[in-house]
Amino acid sequence: MADTSTRIAPPHLGEPYLLTPGPLTTSLATKEAMLRDWGSWDDDFRAMTLEMRTRLLDMLGTGQGDFDCVPMQGSGTFAVEAMLASFLPKDSKTLVLANGAYGKRSVQTLEYLGRDHVVLDKGDYLPPRGEEVAQILADDPAITHVVAIHCETSSGILNPVEEISEATYAAGRKLLVDSMSAFGAIELQPSEIRYEALVSSANKCIEGVPGFGFVIARKSELEAAKGRSHSLSLDVHAQWAHMNKTGQWRFTPPTHVVAAFLEALRAHEAEGGVQGRGARYTSNRDVMVEGMRKLGFETLLKDRWLSPIIVTFFCPADENFDFDRFYQLMKDKGFIIYPGKLTIVDSFRVGCIGQMDEHVMRKVVEAAGASLKEMGVTDATPPAIALEERAKLAA
Repeated sequence: MADTSTRIAPPHLGEPYLLTPGPLTTSLATKEAMLRDWGSWDDDFRAMTLEMRTRLLDMLGTGQGDFDCVPMQGSGTFAVEAMLASFLPKDSKTLVLANGAYGKRSVQTLEYLGRDHVVLDKGDYLPPRGEEVAQILADDPAITHVVAIHCETSSGILNPVEEISEATYAAGRKLLVDSMSAFGAIELQPSEIRYEALVSSANKCIEGVPGFGFVIARKSELEAAKGRSHSLSLDVHAQWAHMNKTGQWRFTPPTHVVAAFLEALRAHEAEGGVQGRGARYTSNRDVMVEGMRKLGFETLLKDRWLSPIIVTFFCPADENFDFDRFYQLMKDKGFIIYPGKLTIVDSFRVGCIGQMDEHVMRKVVEAAGASLKEMGVTDATPPAIALEERAKLAA
């Protein structure tokens, strides 16, 4: 991994680090890129849009010629809905692989769209496996598509997309990937893992700011999507066709966000692209997890399933531990963490992405240790039920 000690600077103007899965801590250069106004129809901004689309396609490596990139205004969820509505025919049937909030959100989206679907619900924190997908597809020949979440940030689990893809295409079906929190840091090259489309967002691993998402899809799927969407503003085909014809977005684009994203894309390339970014995040995770475990904290997931994006920790059983106070103490020390989403036991999450390196993560651990002391917590071991739950998940 490249040396980041001189590149990663403290947040601007005393801001706390955002230890969340996006929005996240951005560089000063990315922030400064938003200080100029841009005309949405101007040639300069059209050139910026083209450069952005080209750079995103370059991340696919070999095989990118079959794909095109379509940015879509709005949050990541807007882009996910746009992908599902545009690439799932009205008479399709979709298998949704759910193991957390974002798989369930895709299910909810399909319910709104009136698209037929079935769900493999693994609970909140177990990965869907290739053999399970293969069996469901064999049992139900009406299924035409599979939807998978690349990194489920409810738990921090990195789902096995490669084996899911193999099972999907071995059965003659198509795969759509929600890579919202993984694209840009974890390889997803179509020459290695087959899929029809993926969706991600500006404010995740590429370290831009919120304001738009993007769909990267096979041109054949984009062409077939004409007239399929339920929505004027979320029609991926219409956006793609208009953008390729005019160089412009159909409706007012988030100009300042695009300018910031371009700066972030250039920094991403300078860091070594997907491999360089992923290596830093992996180092962040390893340093932070090792330090937190030394304090007595336990991770929800075994090492095999830990993503380099965000990590879930069980709350300590110590009666002096109170998450709300822990959160505030961490914030006072310059670190904003993330509440957990477990239903059986209390937990919290610590993000590994954004403008942070291993030196920052060591300070995160120091802050956690100091916060425990201030609370009078002498033991960060979780309750027995938490470890019992993890044992079930690992079974």
